[in-house]
Amino acid sequence: MSSKKDYYEVLGVSKDASDEEIKRSFRKLAKMYHPDNKETGDEAKFKEVGEAYAILSDPNKRKQYDQFGSAAFDGTGGFQGNGGFGFDASDINLDDILRSVFGDSGFSSFGGFSGQRRRQSKGSDVRVTVDLTFEEAAFGCEKTIEVNLKDSCPNCDGKGGFNEKTCQTCHGQGVVLEQVRSLFGLMQTQKVCPDCLGKGVTYAETCSNCKGMGIVGNKKKIKIKVPEGVDSGHELRLAGKGNSIQGGENGDLYVDFNIKEHPLFERQGNDIYLELPINVAQATLGCEVEIPTINGNVILDIKPGTQNYTKLKLKGKGLKSPNSLIRGNMYVVVNIIIPTKLSLSQKKLFKELLESNLDNEEEIKDFKKKMK
Repeated sequence: MSSKKDYYEVLGVSKDASDEEIKRSFRKLAKMYHPDNKETGDEAKFKEVGEAYAILSDPNKRKQYDQFGSAAFDGTGGFQGNGGFGFDASDINLDDILRSVFGDSGFSSFGGFSGQRRRQSKGSDVRVTVDLTFEEAAFGCEKTIEVNLKDSCPNCDGKGGFNEKTCQTCHGQGVVLEQVRSLFGLMQTQKVCPDCLGKGVTYAETCSNCKGMGIVGNKKKIKIKVPEGVDSGHELRLAGKGNSIQGGENGDLYVDFNIKEHPLFERQGNDIYLELPINVAQATLGCEVEIPTINGNVILDIKPGTQNYTKLKLKGKGLKSPNSLIRGNMYVVVNIIIPTKLSLSQKKLFKELLESNLDNEEEIKDFKKKMK
């Protein structure tokens, strides 16, 4: 919405105009500027008077406009973020305004105002879910899926019949002219031809396979390419692979993915986590351990004195996302396993350790100091 508009001037009324005067002026200007009025129609001005009426016909909005001007609604006056009025021209539904002012019968004579009313029809979209293993999601793969679709009839090539000929009612135009009495007087409008339903042709023989609809149910096998690094919740769109509709475009096919859990790896975004169990001796003395990664086994160096839950980083050993070349990392979380069953010789070794001066560790000494 542009700023510094004088909505009273747009509607041609004074600032103390009554609600009825505002409504009467809008009715007059709406008839004049509606795009269906071939003599004086002006879409830009029609939207402008609709915007003005939406403000001035609402007591609260009119009060705000009288106090702050159009800055109260266009976000330039600092109102939006301060308990702002949250109104924008895009919020205006001109069809609703026409109905409220002219009633349903008057609205019908306008033919509505939706900019989409002449849009070409399109088949409905279809959504399926595909299960993937951890590895399939990590590296990408090809899958063949079966989908129940509404497809063009193979018998009649989606036409609905045979022995095609030009429709005698609309002469191949798909529409017929009709005279209707409207707010602008007697007007000539177009409507879909009732005989050919807008196709412009009729058929001497109706297709028995699709009953003239041109569409049949069909289970199709579709090969999809799963990009590398997809995760649960990722959506793949295949344009034009959805349901067919006679005389229009196919809808789209949307594929969602469900990734099965891995027995060892846990995924967090593009990073991979692995919990590595080691024993007390390995953690104390240090060691080398063979561990799995998505690209094969590697040797991991465990430093002497490694503590429980230490997180070791393997840079670039994670996953990439479908829209990036950058890989995540792999993190190995050390889990030191305390033995619960010991042999006599093992118990003797641990007792010797216990009697040695292990309490010299700084953390233990600090804890005992704080207890005193």
